[in-house]
Amino acid sequence: MDDALDATPVPSHVPVLLARVLDLLDPALSEARPAAAGTARTQVVVDATLGLGGHAEAMLDRFPAVRLIGLDRDPDALARSGARLARFGDRVQLVHAVYHELPDVLDELRIDQIDGALFDLGVSSMQLDQAERGFSYSKDAPLDMRMDPTSGVTAEQVLADYSVPELARVLRVYGEERFALRVAQAIDRRRRQGPLTSSAELAEIVRSAIPAAARRTGGHPAKRTFQALRIEVNGELDSVRAAIPAALDRLRVGGRLVVLTYHSLEDRIVKQAIAERSTDTTPVGLPVRLADHGPRLRVVGKPGEPPTPTEIEQNPRAASARLRAAEILRESE
Repeated sequence: MDDALDATPVPSHVPVLLARVLDLLDPALSEARPAAAGTARTQVVVDATLGLGGHAEAMLDRFPAVRLIGLDRDPDALARSGARLARFGDRVQLVHAVYHELPDVLDELRIDQIDGALFDLGVSSMQLDQAERGFSYSKDAPLDMRMDPTSGVTAEQVLADYSVPELARVLRVYGEERFALRVAQAIDRRRRQGPLTSSAELAEIVRSAIPAAARRTGGHPAKRTFQALRIEVNGELDSVRAAIPAALDRLRVGGRLVVLTYHSLEDRIVKQAIAERSTDTTPVGLPVRLADHGPRLRVVGKPGEPPTPTEIEQNPRAASARLRAAEILRESE
C-alpha cells in the first residue's frame, strides 16, 4: 500500500448489519475449497462498495484465507479504507471503479470467478458527514453530490440545465416525491434570478413548495429531493441494474451475493435480479423438471431483512436498510 494511505486518518464508522453479512457469506468463504490435483484455490470476495472499509476489515479478519478486491468510485474513500486495511498486505487490492465496472476489474486482474460479493448501496456515512460534498440537506454546502468528485456533472448543473418536466421526472421517479412538479417549478422560479448553488437554500425552496399539511409527517421535506438529485448525479440505479447481474455471472457454484439497500427503488432492482435467476424455467406441461432449466440460485436468509431494534438504536442510519442474499446453485449455460 502507498505510504500516503497509511497516514490517512480513519474516521469512526459503524458497518450496517455486519454480523448478518458475515454469517451469510460464511458458507462460501469459511473454508479453502479444493481445486485440481488436491491443491487449494485462493478464495476471492469483492466488496463492490468499499466505503470506509468496515465490512471489508471484518471479512478479512473472519476469513483469513480470503483475498479481497475492493471497489469504490470515491478516491477519498479508497485512501481512508486503504489505511484501515493496510495491515492485511497483499490480501487486499483496491480499485477506483464504480460497481457496474466489476466485470472489467475482474478481467484486468485475470479473475474468472469469485466466491462472494457484497454491495452496500447508497451514500456512505463519510460522504454525508463531509459537509462540503453537498449530500446533506441539514448542512449548507455547494450543490455537488458527486460520489466521485473528479468526474461527472454536479447537482448544481442538473438544477441549472434540466427543464421543468425533466426535473419533475427525476424528483418523482428517484425521490418518489408527490409534489415533484411543484418543487421543480419553485426551483425554476429561483434559478431565473441567478445560479442556485447552496444546499441550504435548496432545502428551503423545497420546504416552501410542499403544502404545510404534507410537511408535518415523513421527516424533512427536502429528503426526497436530495435523494433524487444524488441518484441522478451518480447514475446509481443504472449502475445497480448492471452490477447485480454482472456479479451473479461471476460467482462460482456455492458462491454468495449479499446486498444492502436503503430505499425501495434499489431494493426492487435487486429483488427482481435475484427472482429472475431463482425461478424454474422448465416449459409448462412437461412432466419433469429439466436440469438445465432449474433455478440458477436460491435465496438465503430472510428476503428484505431489516436491522434489529438494537442496531438501529446504536446506528440510526441503519434504520432504512434491507438485506438480500443469494447462493449460486449451478453454472450458467
